[in-house]
Amino acid sequence: MILITEFMDEVAVNLLKKKYDVYYDSSLVEDPNSLIKKILKMKALIVRNKTLVTRELIENAPNLKCVGRLGVGLDNIDLNACKEQNIAVYPALGANSHSVAEYVICTSMLLLRKAYFKKNEMIAGNWPRQESSGSEVYGKTLGFIGFGDIARKTRDLAIGLGINTVAYDPYLDKDSNVWKDTKNLDLDYLLSISDIISLHIPLTEETKNLLNENKLSLIKKSSVIINAARGGVIDENQLAKLLKENKIAGAALDVFNNEPVNKEYAKKFEGIDNLILTPHVGGVTKESNKRVSELIAKKIDFHLSKK
Repeated sequence: MILITEFMDEVAVNLLKKKYDVYYDSSLVEDPNSLIKKILKMKALIVRNKTLVTRELIENAPNLKCVGRLGVGLDNIDLNACKEQNIAVYPALGANSHSVAEYVICTSMLLLRKAYFKKNEMIAGNWPRQESSGSEVYGKTLGFIGFGDIARKTRDLAIGLGINTVAYDPYLDKDSNVWKDTKNLDLDYLLSISDIISLHIPLTEETKNLLNENKLSLIKKSSVIINAARGGVIDENQLAKLLKENKIAGAALDVFNNEPVNKEYAKKFEGIDNLILTPHVGGVTKESNKRVSELIAKKIDFHLSKK
C-alpha cells in the first residue's frame, strides 16, 4: 500500500492506483497520531515538506520500503533512521527547478523596479511617479548562496537578461565547469558586492542562521535579498529591522522559520512596503506539480516493482 499525506497531481495519483492500493489523505499532515496508525501497513510514503518523517514514525512502519519527497529538501525526513531501516528516500531532483528559477528572477525585478508596490497610493488618487522609477536588473550582479541545480538554472535565466552572476558554495570543486560563467567568491565579499542575493541552501546545523546580524550588515543599502530555499537560514527579525530602517532595499521570503505563518508570527513584517511574502510556493506551479508528482510516482513504482 502507498500512503500520500500531502497534495499530489491527480494524474500521478491515478497512475499509482492502477497498480497499488493508495490511501490519499492530505489532512494527515496535521494529524500525526492518525498518521502513525495509518503507516503501519504501508510499503511507500509520499510527502511534501510539512509531513515530519520522524524516527518515531519510521519505527511504527515495519513494512515501509521507500519514501517519495514531492520536492527537493529533505530536512523534514530523518535520513539516518531511514538508512538504518534500509528505507530508500527519493527527492524530486530537478522537477521544480524552473519554477524556483522564475520566482527568483521575477521577484528580483519586482523588488528593484519598485513601481509594483504603489497600488494603494494610486487608488488614493496620488501619482507617485518619481519615487516609482526603480532600477533595471540589466547589468546588476546576482549573488547565489549555494550553487546547485536550481541556482544554476536561475543563473542561465539571469545571463539572458544581462545580469552578472557570482556564487558562494564551499562544497563545489573550484575547477568545476559550473564556474564557467559565474565567479566563485567567499560569502562576505559576495554579500558586499551583490545587487541581488538569492539563497539556495538546505537547513543544516552549519547553515542555520547563516545570514545573521553580522552577515546582513554587509549587504549594500541598494540591494535586495530573496529566500526561496529554507526557513531558518536567515535571521528574519534582523532582516525585518534592516528593511524598516531602509538599510536593505527589499526582500522576498517564500520560506520561514515557522510554517505556516500565523498572524502573531507575521507581526514583525508589518509596515514594511519593500517586502514580498509568499506561502512556500517558489517551486510550486501547475507545471512543476505535474513534473514532481509524475517523477515521484515513477520512482515509487520502480522501487516497489523490484524483486
